[in-house]
Amino acid sequence: RDVEVVHHHAAARAVLRSVEDPLTTDQVNSGGTLRLLVAARDAGVRRVVLASSSSVYGGAEILPTPETAPLLPRSPYAVSKLAGEHYARVFSELFELETVSLRYFNVFGPRQRPDSMYAAVIPLFIGALLDGEQPVIHGDGTQFRDFTYIDNVLQANRLAASAPADAVSGRAFNIACGERHSILETLELISRLLDIPANPTFTATRAGDVRQSCADISAARAAMGFEPAVDFEDGMARTVAWFTDHR
Repeated sequence: RDVEVVHHHAAARAVLRSVEDPLTTDQVNSGGTLRLLVAARDAGVRRVVLASSSSVYGGAEILPTPETAPLLPRSPYAVSKLAGEHYARVFSELFELETVSLRYFNVFGPRQRPDSMYAAVIPLFIGALLDGEQPVIHGDGTQFRDFTYIDNVLQANRLAASAPADAVSGRAFNIACGERHSILETLELISRLLDIPANPTFTATRAGDVRQSCADISAARAAMGFEPAVDFEDGMARTVAWFTDHR
């Protein structure tokens, strides 16, 4: 009640977890998003900004990938995120509730946990090297991602909350830097910033992982003035510095 804008980031995250427990992922992500939209509608909220994911593309063949690319999710997590987007669009069409879905591409930054079995690759690499261990790479390491520093995501959420409804409501937008960096390149940069040699162990590719990911961010730029302010190397330097200071 008495809330104008809701930012919805709650989720059962991680592709691997969703493969292991698809039912819980659906109940939390699809069902939870629907419950939130109903509550927002009933309370008279003006706009809901939802955290979606680049995983909805399922490793698109079009690179950089625009929002118009085919959506072929490859994991229960990705399916649940896409379901949330569809619910948001439908609520914007049927009810007086503005919705904006933001497809984040591999967000990283300070405070990301390295101690979870579902931890993301960047905190895992940093944590392993600082602990005197060698990182594990799933696959051959040449797969690439569009890593997006957290400050860029914060900026996108602020813009999505205030952009004109006729430009953004009912739509989904890529939020990224529009760059591609391989897993091996990412580890080499972390190793250099920490000044710790890296000799990774290679294991099998994980179920549900995509081979390549890189965003076309022109739609977000045009609709709400999004422009990433922190590039990959600067964001990585800030992240490594934070982890080093908070050991």
